[in-house]
Formats: sequence, C-alpha cells, structure tokens
Amino acid sequence: MASYNKVILMGNLTRDPEVKFLTSGTAVANFGLAMNETYTDRQTGEKKESACFVDVEAWDRQAEVVGEYLKKGSPVFIEGALKYDSWEAEDGTKRNRLKVRLIRFQFIGGRRDEDEMDGGYADAQPAAAPTQSESYQQAPAPEATSAPSATDDDIPF
Repeated sequence: MASYNKVILMGNLTRDPEVKFLTSGTAVANFGLAMNETYTDRQTGEKKESACFVDVEAWDRQAEVVGEYLKKGSPVFIEGALKYDSWEAEDGTKRNRLKVRLIRFQFIGGRRDEDEMDGGYADAQPAAAPTQSESYQQAPAPEATSAPSATDDDIPF
C-alpha cells in the first residue's frame, strides 16, 4: 500500500524552543508553531481570524540551530512529517498527540534587531550554512570564437 506523509507550514513560534540532549548526545528541540487564517463569515460578512497551533520536534543539528536562532515570535517555514505519539499517563489514562517531525526549515524575513523581535534572531547565521563563496561559483565565460552560432542556423521554423 502506498503512503505519503508530508506537511508544509509557515507560521510563528509560540514559545522559545526547548532543546534537550539524549544520553547519546543527540539534540532534540520542541517548539510550538501558530498559523493564522483570516476569513469572512458568510452569515455576518465580518472578517474573522482563527489560529491553528502545532507542536514541532527537530533532531540532531537542526535541533541545535533551531534552539540557537529561533525564539518566540520568529517566523519560519517548515517541511516535515506527521508523527503520532501515544502513551499511558501516571494516572493510567491513555494519552496521544499528533505533532510534526521537522525535515527542513527556512528562516523567513530578514535579520531583526533584538528590540524589534524581543530577543529575536539578530545577526543570526547558522554555523552549518555555507557562505556565498562556498555555495555559488560563477561559471567561466565562454571563449569568443569567429564560428557562427549553432542557434542562428538551426532554428526549425
């Protein structure tokens, strides 16, 4: 049976990421994400707003970057997969939760002043992000020749 599990969300963090390290040294970050939707009520015609709140977990280096550069209110674009957790609480009741396991994310907007974001990601540059010289290399210019261009004579119409 075929299956597909992908979630794409863009919103703002509802709380600072909580980063923990497992005994193996693996980092895990948990944070909340809020997405707002504006719509017009069909009966009254007034504009209304509704929010959707989602829990997100990040692992390994992504968890460390999230914990270092994202704060409450930070805008972020994420790609992930739904994850279903179920457990038995101390009182014996069965509990469950649906959350998003982070696969990829992008910072949204530019760098912000600390005052503007109330502790946002001012001057943040992830350590793992390549610099421009590493990620972009200009292709060498083609050598000029006196031969006619193949596209001038080979146009089929």
